[in-house]
Amino acid sequence: MNQSYFYLKMKEHKLKVPYTGKERRVRVLLPKDYEKDTDRSYPVVYFHDGQNVFYSKESFIGHSWKIIPAIKRNPDISRMIVVAIDNDGMGRMNEYAAWKFQESPIPGQQFGGKGVVKPFIDETYRTKADRQHTAMIGSSLGGNITQFIGLEYQDQIGCLGVFSSANWLHQEAFNRYIERQKLSPDQRIFIYVGTEEADDTDKTLMAGNIKQAYIDSSLRYYYDLIAGGVHLDNLVLKVQSGAIHSEIPWSENLPDCLRFFAEKW
Repeated sequence: MNQSYFYLKMKEHKLKVPYTGKERRVRVLLPKDYEKDTDRSYPVVYFHDGQNVFYSKESFIGHSWKIIPAIKRNPDISRMIVVAIDNDGMGRMNEYAAWKFQESPIPGQQFGGKGVVKPFIDETYRTKADRQHTAMIGSSLGGNITQFIGLEYQDQIGCLGVFSSANWLHQEAFNRYIERQKLSPDQRIFIYVGTEEADDTDKTLMAGNIKQAYIDSSLRYYYDLIAGGVHLDNLVLKVQSGAIHSEIPWSENLPDCLRFFAEKW
């Protein structure tokens, strides 16, 4: 194993979010020898829900994406810069939903509508800024906004990791949106869903078979991408039997997602 992967440096920034005026923590994980290899630039992978990316002790469910072990244990994957952007806590549903959700059983409650894409341009680091070397990964609601950003900014983001997307929250609106888009045939998209998705929050938002809704929504996204002209060799769809809605199966599948992106790096 390449021992150089065992020494990774992390930088922390506080950036002001334009639509709230509040500061948000953004952490950047750099490969070893980044400061020595001054002639080298790197692909960048952006993660939503940054609190859940690096350390299990701060993760919502007590288990992180394990990105650092994934990098250390898979030295065949191209070196990259990892950017983890924290979510807005209680405002997460508004931030990660691109449309208002009007089907909540709670009277008068509407989630979403404030899913704003803020371009994260960090001129401090040596990044490969072209779309092919720019990736975004998100899960659950973070998967929703990854799908939306991946369509809205196809010219800037070439790789998407969509894990257990809760896109059923606004399925019809997303269907109309993707049908109007001209899709990039070379965008690489890794789609993952488990057969036992759904959590307690989901049960307050939808009546019916939520587990099937997750599967159906992921399959619909996959088929729409194919219908839109995305080449099959740029798509991966994984349906994992028995997998629940958590960072545990997401972290297990993360190396395959990164390896898929890196095939074109």
